[in-house]
Amino acid sequence: MGGLMGSEPVRGLYGCRVLVVEDEYFLADDLKTRLESCGAKVAGPIANLGAVQDQVSRDDFDVAVIDINLHGEFTWSIADELIRGDIPFCFVTGYGAWSIPQRFRYIVRWEKPYEMSKLIEDIGMLCAVSKTKR
Repeated sequence: MGGLMGSEPVRGLYGCRVLVVEDEYFLADDLKTRLESCGAKVAGPIANLGAVQDQVSRDDFDVAVIDINLHGEFTWSIADELIRGDIPFCFVTGYGAWSIPQRFRYIVRWEKPYEMSKLIEDIGMLCAVSKTKR
Protein backbone atom coordinates (compact mmCIF):
# COMPACT_ATOMS: atom_id res chain seq x y z
CA MET A 1 0.00 0.00 0.00
CA GLY A 2 1.43 3.37 -1.00
CA GLY A 3 2.11 6.20 1.39
CA LEU A 4 2.25 9.95 1.11
CA MET A 5 5.81 11.24 0.83
CA GLY A 6 7.23 8.63 3.18
CA SER A 7 4.47 8.94 5.78
CA GLU A 8 2.11 6.22 6.91
CA PRO A 9 -0.54 5.22 4.35
CA VAL A 10 -3.55 7.52 4.39
CA ARG A 11 -6.45 5.84 6.17
CA GLY A 12 -9.39 5.01 3.94
CA LEU A 13 -7.75 5.68 0.57
CA TYR A 14 -6.65 2.20 -0.45
CA GLY A 15 -9.11 0.97 -3.08
CA CYS A 16 -11.27 4.08 -2.77
CA ARG A 17 -12.70 5.33 -6.07
CA VAL A 18 -12.22 9.11 -6.23
CA LEU A 19 -13.74 11.39 -8.85
CA VAL A 20 -11.51 14.41 -9.48
CA VAL A 21 -13.20 17.41 -11.09
CA GLU A 22 -10.62 20.11 -11.79
CA ASP A 23 -9.79 22.32 -14.77
CA GLU A 24 -6.30 23.39 -13.70
CA TYR A 25 -4.19 20.68 -15.32
CA PHE A 26 -1.16 20.74 -13.03
CA LEU A 27 -3.23 20.75 -9.83
CA ALA A 28 -5.44 17.97 -11.19
CA ASP A 29 -2.51 15.84 -12.33
CA ASP A 30 -0.68 16.27 -9.02
CA LEU A 31 -3.81 15.34 -7.06
CA LYS A 32 -4.39 12.27 -9.20
CA THR A 33 -0.76 11.14 -8.84
CA ARG A 34 -0.81 11.61 -5.07
CA LEU A 35 -4.14 9.80 -4.64
CA GLU A 36 -2.96 6.87 -6.76
CA SER A 37 0.27 6.67 -4.75
CA CYS A 38 -1.95 6.11 -1.71
CA GLY A 39 -3.84 3.28 -3.41
CA ALA A 40 -6.90 5.20 -4.58
CA LYS A 41 -8.48 4.58 -7.97
CA VAL A 42 -9.01 7.93 -9.68
CA ALA A 43 -11.72 8.79 -12.19
CA GLY A 44 -10.55 11.85 -14.08
CA PRO A 45 -9.43 14.43 -13.71
CA ILE A 46 -12.40 15.76 -15.62
CA ALA A 47 -12.51 19.44 -16.63
CA ASN A 48 -15.75 19.56 -18.64
CA LEU A 49 -19.14 19.98 -16.96
CA GLY A 50 -20.96 17.68 -19.42
CA ALA A 51 -18.38 14.94 -18.98
CA VAL A 52 -18.66 15.29 -15.20
CA GLN A 53 -22.44 14.95 -15.41
CA ASP A 54 -22.02 11.76 -17.45
CA GLN A 55 -19.57 10.36 -14.89
CA VAL A 56 -21.83 11.21 -11.95
CA SER A 57 -24.80 9.54 -13.66
CA ARG A 58 -22.77 6.31 -13.86
CA ASP A 59 -22.02 6.45 -10.10
CA ASP A 60 -18.82 4.44 -10.25
CA PHE A 61 -16.91 6.24 -7.51
CA ASP A 62 -17.00 6.53 -3.72
CA VAL A 63 -16.14 10.20 -3.17
CA ALA A 64 -15.53 13.33 -5.24
CA VAL A 65 -13.28 16.36 -5.17
CA ILE A 66 -14.85 19.13 -7.21
CA ASP A 67 -13.69 22.54 -8.32
CA ILE A 68 -16.67 24.89 -8.15
CA ASN A 69 -15.89 26.51 -11.50
CA LEU A 70 -14.93 24.65 -14.67
CA HIS A 71 -13.95 27.05 -17.43
CA GLY A 72 -16.61 29.57 -16.34
CA GLU A 73 -19.35 27.04 -15.53
CA PHE A 74 -20.30 26.48 -11.91
CA THR A 75 -20.61 22.89 -10.69
CA TRP A 76 -23.56 23.38 -8.33
CA SER A 77 -25.69 20.89 -10.28
CA ILE A 78 -22.96 18.27 -9.76
CA ALA A 79 -22.87 19.01 -6.03
CA ASP A 80 -26.67 18.68 -5.86
CA GLU A 81 -26.48 15.31 -7.64
CA LEU A 82 -23.75 14.06 -5.28
CA ILE A 83 -25.89 15.03 -2.29
CA ARG A 84 -28.91 13.22 -3.76
CA GLY A 85 -26.72 10.15 -4.31
CA ASP A 86 -25.33 10.37 -0.75
CA ILE A 87 -21.78 10.56 -2.14
CA PRO A 88 -19.32 12.42 0.11
CA PHE A 89 -17.36 15.22 -1.55
CA CYS A 90 -15.38 18.36 -0.93
CA PHE A 91 -14.92 21.56 -2.88
CA VAL A 92 -11.56 22.84 -4.10
CA THR A 93 -11.64 26.42 -5.29
CA GLY A 94 -9.87 29.70 -5.73
CA TYR A 95 -13.03 31.47 -4.54
CA GLY A 96 -13.72 32.55 -0.97
CA ALA A 97 -16.45 31.16 1.28
CA TRP A 98 -18.81 33.96 0.15
CA SER A 99 -19.07 32.31 -3.27
CA ILE A 100 -20.61 29.08 -1.96
CA PRO A 101 -24.43 28.98 -1.99
CA GLN A 102 -26.00 28.62 1.45
CA ARG A 103 -27.17 25.05 0.76
CA PHE A 104 -23.53 23.92 0.47
CA ARG A 105 -22.02 25.82 3.41
CA TYR A 106 -21.59 22.60 5.40
CA ILE A 107 -19.43 21.00 2.67
CA VAL A 108 -15.70 21.16 3.34
CA ARG A 109 -14.05 23.77 1.11
CA TRP A 110 -10.36 23.77 0.28
CA GLU A 111 -9.15 27.13 -0.97
CA LYS A 112 -6.36 27.15 -3.54
CA PRO A 113 -3.50 27.00 -3.03
CA TYR A 114 -4.22 24.19 -0.58
CA GLU A 115 -1.82 21.99 1.34
CA MET A 116 -1.87 18.76 -0.69
CA SER A 117 -1.09 16.39 2.19
CA LYS A 118 -3.97 17.80 4.29
CA LEU A 119 -6.37 17.56 1.34
CA ILE A 120 -5.32 13.94 0.78
CA GLU A 121 -6.00 13.18 4.46
CA ASP A 122 -9.48 14.74 4.18
CA ILE A 123 -10.22 12.71 1.06
CA GLY A 124 -9.16 9.60 3.00
CA MET A 125 -11.66 10.50 5.74
CA LEU A 126 -14.40 10.97 3.13
CA CYS A 127 -13.53 7.54 1.70
CA ALA A 128 -13.76 5.96 5.15
CA VAL A 129 -17.22 7.53 5.61
CA SER A 130 -18.30 6.32 2.18
CA LYS A 131 -17.19 2.75 2.91
CA THR A 132 -19.29 2.65 6.08
CA LYS A 133 -22.37 3.72 4.08
CA ARG A 134 -22.07 1.05 1.38
